[in-house]
Amino acid sequence: MSITREFLRHPMLTGAIAPSSPRLAEEMTAGLGLERASCVAELGPGTGVFTEAVLALLRPEARFTAIEINPRFAARLRKCFPQVDVVTGSAEHLAVDDIDVVVSGLPWTAMTAARQVRILDAVTAALAPNGRFTTFAYAHAAWTPPARRFAALLRSRFAVVERTPVVWENLPPAFVYRAALPVTVGRSWRGQPAAAPA
Repeated sequence: MSITREFLRHPMLTGAIAPSSPRLAEEMTAGLGLERASCVAELGPGTGVFTEAVLALLRPEARFTAIEINPRFAARLRKCFPQVDVVTGSAEHLAVDDIDVVVSGLPWTAMTAARQVRILDAVTAALAPNGRFTTFAYAHAAWTPPARRFAALLRSRFAVVERTPVVWENLPPAFVYRAALPVTVGRSWRGQPAAAPA
């Protein structure tokens, strides 16, 4: 099964025309404390490049849940990584609590504002108070409205957000967001998602 074929079949769901590089996977999993984590979730694992990098750092007893919307990718992940609990579904229905680290390969710029909000709210609700979140974005799209909106949403939901230098050894080149300490600023008092920035 080819990620290129899945991109051509479902471009809004797949989001990438080529698998992420090992170098990007290294940046995605660095500095998150995965070696000490008890519970980890991955959103949009696709072909499993980040999954493999996470597993290389996790303790054997750690719980690892991956949520993949594409059933073909989900079936492949179950076969390749039997130690991972693979759930077929949307990341906005993340149903794991007290997660130490969330790793995301989701195509944020292909989403509507409302979907970005729903998924980030699900992430912040599921993370432990000192939890960490990591995701990436393509450098060429960094100044598009969806990318800028996502960056603003991320900063409204985490006390700490950092952006790495561009990883040129990826197709296309990308950078990584690392966020820590989820906050409740993007929510109303009733727990409903606040409106996304324009």
